[in-house]
Amino acid sequence: MTVAALLAHARRLLAGAGREAAAAAPGAGLDAEVLLAHVLGVSRARLRSHPEAAVESAREQRFLELLGRRARGEPLAYLTGQREFWSLGLAVTPAVLIPRPETELLVERALALGGGAGTRVADLGTGSGAIVLALAHERPQWRLLATDVSAAALAVARANAAALGRSSVEFLEGSWFEPLGARRFELIVSNPPYVAADDPALADPALAHEPRLALTAGADALAHLRTLARGAAAYLAPGGWLALEHGAAQAPAVRAELVAAGFAHVRSHRDLAGHERTTEGQR
Repeated sequence: MTVAALLAHARRLLAGAGREAAAAAPGAGLDAEVLLAHVLGVSRARLRSHPEAAVESAREQRFLELLGRRARGEPLAYLTGQREFWSLGLAVTPAVLIPRPETELLVERALALGGGAGTRVADLGTGSGAIVLALAHERPQWRLLATDVSAAALAVARANAAALGRSSVEFLEGSWFEPLGARRFELIVSNPPYVAADDPALADPALAHEPRLALTAGADALAHLRTLARGAAAYLAPGGWLALEHGAAQAPAVRAELVAAGFAHVRSHRDLAGHERTTEGQR
């Protein structure tokens, strides 16, 4: 088949595959192009400029296989193994949460709160390493450390750091503050799981492919946010900041936790959709 024929077939499949493809349908054309460009190892612009090009049988079959998985709701990022975050190309696997655009707000806040060269920063629950590597890209003179309870996630994060030339970032395995020992930081950031286990949102076909460990805190959606708010002061230098990402309706509860834990200058910030998505406080 030609490029044009394959793309036309893919658009029809993704746009009309029924309820399972609900997440794929609005962007059927884009998804089809991304998948075919990935399989052929070319740019989307190349596909558009050479629609008459024939696709060899083996690549055609590979494309159709990935297309079927996308139609069944598997996230595009897992199919291509890549996701862009903060203009950085990151490898992703089903061992890590796919980085979301709204998490860039947490990076923005961290850059605003951090200091000069030598600022010590910890990213807790790093997953793919998206946040800490974005900070390393913008502030290579900072002393950056990232933790995760998942060894598989840390393997992805370390691979991303190596691919981006950020070998100075330190990665430690363990739950939240556990790996930090007696270290102190000027800034701690985290995007923890903050979805309740019974939240209907978890029924989304796309989320079915992402690690539950990175999505839900269990029955209490605030459990991990509460742990971070209550424990962070012991690991912050005087005047240090804690910045957290949370659900769109959780800001009041997170602010209350930070105030109760003795933090000052507690405030929340809105993402581009107008939701209070991050909250910060100063020791």
